[in-house]
Amino acid sequence: MVAIANSTHRAVVEHRVRQVVYQRLGKTLPRMAMAPNPLVVNVSARHCHLTPEAVETLFGKGHTLTPYKWLYQEGQFAAKETLTLIGPRSRVISNLRILGPCRNFNQVELAYTDAIALGFEIPLRISGDIKGTTGGMLMGPEGFLEIREGVIRAMRHAHMHPTDAEYYGVKAGSQMQLRIGGACGLILDRTLVRIDPAFKLEVHIDTDEGNACNLQPDTPCELIT
Repeated sequence: MVAIANSTHRAVVEHRVRQVVYQRLGKTLPRMAMAPNPLVVNVSARHCHLTPEAVETLFGKGHTLTPYKWLYQEGQFAAKETLTLIGPRSRVISNLRILGPCRNFNQVELAYTDAIALGFEIPLRISGDIKGTTGGMLMGPEGFLEIREGVIRAMRHAHMHPTDAEYYGVKAGSQMQLRIGGACGLILDRTLVRIDPAFKLEVHIDTDEGNACNLQPDTPCELIT
C-alpha cells in the first residue's frame, strides 16, 4: 500500500531545512527548494476501494472500515480489513488491503505482475474510470462479492494542490515526466496530473515501477513538464 504518514515525511523535513539553510546563507534557492511544497513519491501496492454496501456484504451487516494506518493524503487510510481476490486461474491474492474511506464504486488496483499471476487481463485506467473493465470475485469473512467490472492497473499520477499546479505550469489532466535518480534511475512518462485544494504534492507509482527503479526514501525525484 502507499507509504504511511505516521510522522512528518522525510521529503517534507528536507525541503524545509534546505529552504532555511539557503536563506540564512543568503544564497539563491535552487529550483527544487523554490517549489511551494516538497515532492513525495510513494509506491502504491495492490489494494481495493469499496462501497459501504460491499463492505457489509463481505464483513457483515452494519460493518464499517476501521482505520489501521493513515496515508499521506489527508483523510485517507489503510483499513484493518483485508480481502481475498480470486483470479480467473483460481489463484488468489490474500490479505488484499482495503483503503478508506468508502467510495461510490468498487475498484481493485493491481500491478501487471499481480494480474499475470492471477490470470487477469487488465487495462491501464485513471482511477475511477472502470466502465468496461474486467471483473473479479472478492471473498471476505462473511461473504462473497462478484464485481462485474473494476479490476485495473491505475495510471501513475501526481496529486497536486492548486499552488503546485501553478508552480509547475500544469492543469488537471496534464501529463508530466517523473525523473527518478539513483543507481537504477529512470524517467517515467505520462504521469497524470490531478488537482484538488485538499491534495498534498505526491506521486503514486505501482510496485512494478517502484521495483524497477529501486525507489527508496532518499531516492532523488523530480517532476518535469
